[in-house]
Amino acid sequence: MTVYLLRHGETEYNTQRRYLGRTDLPLSPKGRAALVPGDFSPGIVYVSPLRRAVETAGLLFPDAEAEAVPGLREMDFGIFEGRSAAEMSGDPAYRQWVDGFCQGPVPGGESKDSFSRRTCRAFAALLDAAADRGEDSLAIVAHGGTQMAALERYALPRRDYYAWQSPYGGGFVLDASRWTADRTLTLLRTVQYTKGGTL
Repeated sequence: MTVYLLRHGETEYNTQRRYLGRTDLPLSPKGRAALVPGDFSPGIVYVSPLRRAVETAGLLFPDAEAEAVPGLREMDFGIFEGRSAAEMSGDPAYRQWVDGFCQGPVPGGESKDSFSRRTCRAFAALLDAAADRGEDSLAIVAHGGTQMAALERYALPRRDYYAWQSPYGGGFVLDASRWTADRTLTLLRTVQYTKGGTL
C-alpha cells in the first residue's frame, strides 16, 4: 500500500506567521490559486475536519469523497492561537513554552506529547483499516503537525519531528508494505501540488 500524507494549502494566518491550530480558517485566495490537482485519483480522501484541509482535498482530488477524521486536527495552541511569535515576545507563558523547546502544555491547549498521541492513534487506525481492506493506496490531507507527529513515530529513515514538515500543498509518499509486520513506513518521495511546485 502507498500512503500519501499531504499538508493543506496556505491561509492568511500562515502568511502572517500566526499560530494556527484549532482556528478554523479557510484557504487564502493565494493559497487556493496555488494548488493544482493531484497526479492520482483516490476514491476517498481522509481529511482533518478543519476547513483548510477540507478545501485543499477538494482542490487536489475533486472527484474523491472526503471523510473527516477528527483526530487528524492540528495541535491546539490554546492562548497562542492567532498570535505571532513577535507579538508574544514579552509574554511570560509563551517564553516559558519556547524555553522548554515547545514540548510542554500550551495554556488552554495541548502539549506536543498529547497532540502526537492523538494524531498517531487516528493515523494508525486509518492505516490498519486500509490494510485490512487490502487497499492499494491511502490519501490523507491534514496539517504540518499531523505529518510531523505521524512520521516521527512511524517513518523510515528516522528523522526529528520538525524535519517532517512539508510546504503548503506538499507532502510525503510512503511505502506501507511493512506496516502490519512492524508498523513502519518507508519514505519513497516528496510531492508538491502547487503551481511550479513552490508556494
